Amino acid sequence: MNDIRVSALVLLHPLRPELLMVRKTGTTSFMLPGGKPETGETPEDTIVREIAEELGLDLDRHRLHALGTFSAAAANEAEHRVIGDVFCYDGLPEELDGENIAHLAEIAEAGWFPIDPLPADTDVRQFAPLTRNEVIPALRVAGRSEGGSAD
Repeated sequence: MNDIRVSALVLLHPLRPELLMVRKTGTTSFMLPGGKPETGETPEDTIVREIAEELGLDLDRHRLHALGTFSAAAANEAEHRVIGDVFCYDGLPEELDGENIAHLAEIAEAGWFPIDPLPADTDVRQFAPLTRNEVIPALRVAGRSEGGSAD
């Protein structure tokens, strides 16, 4: 099995227990926004760059907090495992329009999804195993699954 390293971001809705997820063009799986590092990038550098590219948001590094590093079967690449350095963001970036989420680059769709329970997978919409099986349980343990900031 081949490994894919990524950085991913947890953005929680401030009023509802919902998580922002994206779907890349040509896929049916929703996942946390983020992506693969470029040469020499730290996981934090990667998430800041990827969020700017995918959602047009400028993250304040002081509001990023590591949730952990998790692994699961890759959502869109057979015979691959994704290893994700996952960050939580305190609040929401100022320029995020929570009702009309802008998406750029390879992102086809972005939206809010309830955390508990996360909707069931269907033939036309699935959720990445990393998010469903690793990140959401870690958010519950960390007390961050109710929306907004845990601070």
